[in-house]
Amino acid sequence: MRDLIDVAAKLQAFCEQRKWRFCFIGGLAVQHLAEARLTKDTDLTLVTGFGGEELFIDELLKAYRPRRPDARQFALVNRVLLLFAENGSGIDIALGALPFEEEAVNRATYVEYADGMALRICSAEDLIIMKAFAGRDQDWNDVRMTIVRQGVDAIDWGHIEKYLTELATLKEEPEILDRLWALRKKYSTAG
Repeated sequence: MRDLIDVAAKLQAFCEQRKWRFCFIGGLAVQHLAEARLTKDTDLTLVTGFGGEELFIDELLKAYRPRRPDARQFALVNRVLLLFAENGSGIDIALGALPFEEEAVNRATYVEYADGMALRICSAEDLIIMKAFAGRDQDWNDVRMTIVRQGVDAIDWGHIEKYLTELATLKEEPEILDRLWALRKKYSTAG
């Protein structure tokens, strides 16, 4: 885990030096907000907007080795830049432009991990939104553990409903919300 924190710290410094807007998502956020579990890569949302992604991609490709030969084009099409850290671990950078992604970065806070190292991670609510939207089994386990660890009453469900409803509509999977509300009910202290 210490290796990933070091990778994240270097990536964070890289982004901060350029005054880029970002936050860590994925496994690093899960470590703090849900449960300690093994994670092999570093995930980050970087606000690039639509149309200006090349500047960010090119700067990152000067500093990090790509995980695929067509990394630049892949990132422009799929909005995720796949890189290697110096130690060989993966870095996934989501190129954020949606209102939800901007809001997630705005809501992010610095959290201390190890030896005084503070990393800028997304909120519990935004982690729940991202994980529910991704929808894999591990993602739903992360949602469940985030709800359990944070507590149903401490979570801003209005924020989640606002953004997850929009995303579920885009994905044409309204059942995402049904599954999340079932988890909320299951872990609610009132019922």
